[in-house]
Amino acid sequence: MKIIAIILFILMYLGMILLPKRRAHVALGTAAVFVLLGILPLGELWGSIDWNVLMMLFGTMVVVDYFIESKMPNAIADSLLNLAPNVMWVTIFMSLFSGVISAFIDNVSTVLMVAPVGMAICKKLDISPVGMIISIAVSSNLQGAATLVGDTTSIMLGAYAHMDFLDFFFMKGRPGLFFAVELGALATVPIMMWLFRDDRDPVQATEYTEVRDRIPSFMMIALVALLIGASFIHGKPPLTNGIICMACAAVTAVLEVAVRRNTDGVQHALVEMDYETLLLLAGLFLVISGITNVGVIDDLAALIVRLGGGNVFLLYTIVVWGSVLISAFIDNIPYVATMLPVLRSVIAAMGVAPELLYFGLLVGATLGGNITPIGASANIAGIGMLVKKGYSVSFREFTRIGVPFTLTAVIVGYLFVWCFFK
Repeated sequence: MKIIAIILFILMYLGMILLPKRRAHVALGTAAVFVLLGILPLGELWGSIDWNVLMMLFGTMVVVDYFIESKMPNAIADSLLNLAPNVMWVTIFMSLFSGVISAFIDNVSTVLMVAPVGMAICKKLDISPVGMIISIAVSSNLQGAATLVGDTTSIMLGAYAHMDFLDFFFMKGRPGLFFAVELGALATVPIMMWLFRDDRDPVQATEYTEVRDRIPSFMMIALVALLIGASFIHGKPPLTNGIICMACAAVTAVLEVAVRRNTDGVQHALVEMDYETLLLLAGLFLVISGITNVGVIDDLAALIVRLGGGNVFLLYTIVVWGSVLISAFIDNIPYVATMLPVLRSVIAAMGVAPELLYFGLLVGATLGGNITPIGASANIAGIGMLVKKGYSVSFREFTRIGVPFTLTAVIVGYLFVWCFFK
């Protein structure tokens, strides 16, 4: 049965690579086969799905949709333009802004918010938007792992390792992943200054976005504040964070209808919901539960332990840079979902600090997607936007920006996590 499970798991991965628009169907289809073959008992279906993760994602997506529609991100971007003396600094500011937004909002949503502003700037100056849009997409990937709600992989890690919002900032009295990611982001500024050193045309904002609806902005702040508050509650129910996000989504919708008479907001949020990711995660949870039942996860953990040879630094290095290599070509959501239970077994076998390998996994997997244009959904969204406007993006042109971004940020995060959690 173990061999059959491994074959089906490999076929699932190949299916998701070959059919990127049908990833959820592939994962759920594999889960159904697991149930039919008895690899995953029918009675374990409900318990195999991490409902806290799905609830957090659903609730956050609703609040984010209202936030985007309020135009507040555009207004902030307008203000940034006045701070930039030339195009080079506009690119840098827009990239950093994209990263900051992405620390609290899904990466693809961030690109869809920020990239149009960058496109408008480049059109006004009659320059190619390719470099700026790539930088915006890459930066959104880079800082997605900074907080508990910034990326799907962060939400998965938080739920799996029982980490709260503040644990990403300070874990056991030591600076957490947030600082590793932010230092990596700051280290990319000199890289951008070199890459865009010839873009010296002056620029300033001539039109300003008017924000008439501030309810979503307040609710975004409330969501983060409540997650921080929940971090101090010991022994809280497992679904606490998910309930908070769902409650914030419900309150946002009610306030929009009651205060602003916005009756279309709920429908828009539900239509724009990323059901693909929600269903993909549900399928992955089931499949991973199945391969865990037949011992595949323990076998993978034993293999990693043998490769590490009992050397914690070598093991950590394999986790980080192996994740970079794999995530350059495979979406990091299924990869992280697979690796979390593997690392838990490795941690139990070697007795290493859990945070070292968990944070190392996110450093490698989240940032690794920036090496290639197909390694992350945000990159695909940014390039798709450029193609729609008639701009072609070659593999070489993307890697000219993506590779130095990735190597710089990963090296900084890799060293930071090792220094504080070894």
